[in-house]
Amino acid sequence: MKIVTYRRVSSASQGRSGLGLEAQEAAIAAYAAANAAHIVGSFTEVESGRNNARPQLQAALKLARVTGSRLVIAKLDRLSRNAAFLLNLQESGVDFVACDNPTATPLTIGILALVAQDEARAISERTRVALRAAKARGQALGNPNGAAALRRAGKGNGASCEAQRSDAVTRAHDLSDVLADVRASGITTLTDMAAELNKRGIKTARGGKWYATTVKNVLDRLAG
Repeated sequence: MKIVTYRRVSSASQGRSGLGLEAQEAAIAAYAAANAAHIVGSFTEVESGRNNARPQLQAALKLARVTGSRLVIAKLDRLSRNAAFLLNLQESGVDFVACDNPTATPLTIGILALVAQDEARAISERTRVALRAAKARGQALGNPNGAAALRRAGKGNGASCEAQRSDAVTRAHDLSDVLADVRASGITTLTDMAAELNKRGIKTARGGKWYATTVKNVLDRLAG
């Protein structure tokens, strides 16, 4: 079994001291030993639980996808209240296990994400009710020039455009580092690149073998 591991601590001081990381590392090591697993990559996030940005998680998911590995999360616990984290896991299509919650599955993660989203919705609704009440009292709300300022700055729709990228392009970018490494090793023909990807145990988006045509399709998407 191939695995990619992910650990998280909430502060830089914890990251430097190793506080919290040692226990997570021990849990991962125990899981790897019990399952005769080969660790193909390890990622550590030093980030507050309140921050939805998870660059190391994205990198771990990317490596797990292109290598067909299972993602091993050392510590799920409090992150189960973070909808963004949970949705990243649910939508990644990557098999995973959490050492501190081994019964968690993509299904239960999806349920937790729905609960987290509903909590966020309830908070948002309470905020809207409070704002309506404030407006009814005659209190001025918001900045009437806010939207115009965003339009002048050319901002406001970048996130939605990014979210509309196709799955094929996303997969191509997941593979970009691997393809660059293959080329750097002196393998440049489409047929030889396909053979090398198959040798490394990397599957296509549909879980099949690589051929010259499928390699060309990925390279064309990267060049587009």
